[in-house]
Parts: sequence; structure tokens; C-alpha cells
Amino acid sequence: MHSCVTFVSNGDPRTRYPNIVRPYQPVPRPPRPPGRRTSLSAALFGGSKGAECGGSTPYERLTLQLHHDRRWRQEVSLGKRVGLYRLRGDLGAGNFSTVKMAVHQLTSERVAIKILDKAKLDQKTRRMVTREVANMERVHHPNIIRLYEVVETYSKLHLVLEFAAGGELYHKISTLGRMEEAQAKVVFGQIASAVHYLHGRGIIHRDIKAENVFCAGPTLVKLGDFGFSTELTSGMQQQLNTFCGSPPYAAPELFRDESYRGPPVDLWALGVLLAFIVTGHMPFQAPTVASLKRHILEGHFSLPAHLSDECQGLIEAILRQAPAERLAMDQIVASEWLCGTPIPKVPDDQGDWVTLPTRANGLSTSPPAEDGASPAPPTPPPPLSDIEVLARERLAALGIGAALLHENLEKGVRSPVIGTYRIAVHRLQKQASSQPGTPDAATPHGDSNGRGGAASGDDGQGGQGHCRHAHSHSLQATAGQSLSGAAKAAGGTATAGAARGLFRKAKSAATPKQQASNGQVTVRSRTCVLL
Repeated sequence: MHSCVTFVSNGDPRTRYPNIVRPYQPVPRPPRPPGRRTSLSAALFGGSKGAECGGSTPYERLTLQLHHDRRWRQEVSLGKRVGLYRLRGDLGAGNFSTVKMAVHQLTSERVAIKILDKAKLDQKTRRMVTREVANMERVHHPNIIRLYEVVETYSKLHLVLEFAAGGELYHKISTLGRMEEAQAKVVFGQIASAVHYLHGRGIIHRDIKAENVFCAGPTLVKLGDFGFSTELTSGMQQQLNTFCGSPPYAAPELFRDESYRGPPVDLWALGVLLAFIVTGHMPFQAPTVASLKRHILEGHFSLPAHLSDECQGLIEAILRQAPAERLAMDQIVASEWLCGTPIPKVPDDQGDWVTLPTRANGLSTSPPAEDGASPAPPTPPPPLSDIEVLARERLAALGIGAALLHENLEKGVRSPVIGTYRIAVHRLQKQASSQPGTPDAATPHGDSNGRGGAASGDDGQGGQGHCRHAHSHSLQATAGQSLSGAAKAAGGTATAGAARGLFRKAKSAATPKQQASNGQVTVRSRTCVLL
């Protein structure tokens, strides 16, 4: 006979019979609410697929993905994702930071992210980073790297910057050799335009070198790395006493004097950079910093015979020992060597093509009324440019409307909404403007109306009109020649139909084939504080 197992109502049979294993009975979950899905594709794309995930707009779905998706949160903890950006590969490393390429997940725009470890930043370095962000916030020039956003985590600080696919100008020249003068004119003209723009706003870069010039196209370069930049608060004659920069580009007064003026130091570095571009090697070379200092203070350097007289004269006129005797920026851009070279247009103000939506509709721009006085009527905001209108239309379709922009206005550069806005506006600016070397994107030097020759092609040749200039040895500036005239922002005002492909992924520029360099190149310079 078989014995039967009797179960008592108030007892657990597993206590009396521990060998009996009951099958697992899952606890029923409540049904998932309709329209809830957390897949990556649903977060990035709208339409019928996107409607199935939480959030009604792509921006809301992406935000939900970032905060609630397990895989995304794991990537954040592993350093593969920060904010709305997915990190890809390494681009380089500096004294205080590393730089990685990343993709903005809402617009598919490639960016460069400068990552700083907060634990390694002392008080002086923190002040430098603060100045770097503040100065980059103030400048908007087609040949200066843009700052989109600042993302801060518990241990890291991330500066989201414009990505230049061609890498450093230093690497290009050290790999392919020196540039021919026709190409060097276009490249140097863009750098000179950027420095002229900075000085016009009281900003001194203090670290101009080939490693801080980045190639965004075959003949398009951008100046970056504002870590040592400073703002002059007492005019262009203000004396500075922080000796920083790269020794091969350091002006004599940095080694000789207790203080210095900022603009001549940048001008000296421009002269060294020009010599490196057209010769492939540095004008001052030495195995040690002490001997390099001696060569710079003596001021002896030689230039190869293949350079034109105009190019040699320009370099020699910039690399003069006395700061007061060096050419001014107006004289450099008006020199005989740059005559006929297309110079990028620069904005005469920051009002029309803003990267920060400071002109939200309905926001009063009138000053506050004094006590007892009736408030002044609100000043209507100026009309938006076509670029801004189209950018806001595109962002509204992604779920970032005018109200959300206004809410994030006070956060400024630390807001992902403002970062997305800046990316959208800048992409439209780049699409609407022509490449350097075309009449629409640059002004060839001639008279004040641009009569001096039209540029044709990227090499900057074709400007054969009359150029008014002094002899190459005196290199005096022509009257009325200035880069900061009434020109509008780069590319002018574009119609909405001219930039319909806002969020189409741009094709990356092809990297030139690496070849052995025939030019002599010194050891890669390091930025440091000169003692």
C-alpha cells in the first residue's frame, strides 16, 4: 500500500516534507500602459514606431531613454555616454584633459567632447576652465571652434565643441609637408581673420600654434583651445603677467620682461605659425628650452629661397623684437602677400545669428524703471533671421518649442536644450554659407567695397583687380581696411528653402592620404606655463 500525504490547512508541507519542491509561480504584473516602449530606435525616430514608446516627441522619448533604460544607464556609468551624446573614439589628449568624438543623439551631429577630471583640477586650472568657457561663449566666427554645451557629472566636466574632421593643422603639415603659397594664403587668411575678431572683442588667445588650428575641410581651418585665453578689461594696452603658451611660439618679451601686452604676443605667434605653414619647420629650433630662449631673444632665423619676397617680407615684419614695431592685425590682412585672398566674413555684432536664444518672443528687453517712474513700454524683440526661424521650426518638430527654450534660457551653456539649439543653428549656418574661396563666403582684399578681385576656387587665386597697398617692405595698412565692418555673419542671411536638410547626416570630409613628409619638422610643441 502507498502512503498518502495529508496537507493541513494551517501548515506548510515544505516544513514537514522538505524534499517536496513546488514549481515557481510568478506574481502577475499589471499590464504595461499603452504607448510605452524603451527601445533605442523608438527614442530616436518619430512616426508610427516612435508613437509606441513613452513620450509624445523625440526629445521626450530620448530623455526617458536616458533616465530609465537599463542599457543606457550602464553606458553612462562606463563613460560611453554623457547627456544626449554617445561617445565614440579618442581624438587626442592635452595637459589637463582628453578629447573624444561623440554623436548628438537627437540630431546625429558629430561633436568633440573635451573631458576634464575634476579631481585633478587645482584652483588655478579651474579658473582657466571658467575663462575658457566664458570667452568661447562670446565669440561666434566661422573660423573659431564653437562651444555648444557644458555637461558636468560628479567626477567629470565635459565641454561639447564643434568637431573638425580633418584633425590638427600640425599633423597635416608634418605628414604631407609644407603648403604651397596659394593654399597657405587661404589658410593663414582665415586664422588672421579669427585673431582679428578676437582682438576686436578684447580677447587674447595666448596659445596660437599649429596644434590648436583644426582642419574642417580641404581649405577650411578653425582656431580652438581657449584654455589660456584672457579678456582685457582695461583696454588693449593692459599689461599681463601670466607667462603661458608654447615655447617655440613664445615672443621675446615673455622671456625678457616682467609683464607684456597681449596683442603683440598673439601677433608673434602668428608669424611663427605662418613660417611653419610655408616652410614645414619652425623658424626657431633648439634641443633645449634654454637654447631656444637664446635663439628667440637674438631674433636670428632664416627663410628658404623658394618663398616669394612678399611672403618673406610679411614674416620678417611680424617677427620683430620690439612689440611696438610688429605689424598690427589691420596691416597683416592688408599686406601685399594677402592681396586678393578671400577673407571670411565676420558678424559685426552678435544680434542676428545668436547661438543662445536670448530673444524669446514676448521677453521684454527694456531696462527696469526707476522708483516712482512709470515702467517703460516693453521693447519688441527684433525679428528672427531666416536661420533662426528654420532652426526653431526643426526643433519644434523634435519637441523643443519656444516655451522650452525660454525655460532653459537661464541655464545657458549647461542646458541640453540650449546645446541642441546651438547645434541646430550652427549646422544651418554652415549649410547656408558657401565654402571659403567663393565670393559669397569671403571678401577678397581690395578697396572697401571688395573691388580688388573676386576669388575663384579654393586656392584663392583669381583676384586680379587693383589692390591698394604699400611696398612689401613697409607693409602699411590701407585706409579703411578692416575685418570688423558691417559684414553680416558668415554666409549672410539664407532663405528657409536654402537649408532644408537640417538634420540630414552630413557626409564626413575625406581624410587626405597620409604621405611621408619632406619638410623638416621640430618636435611637437607642448603648451606650458613659462617660468
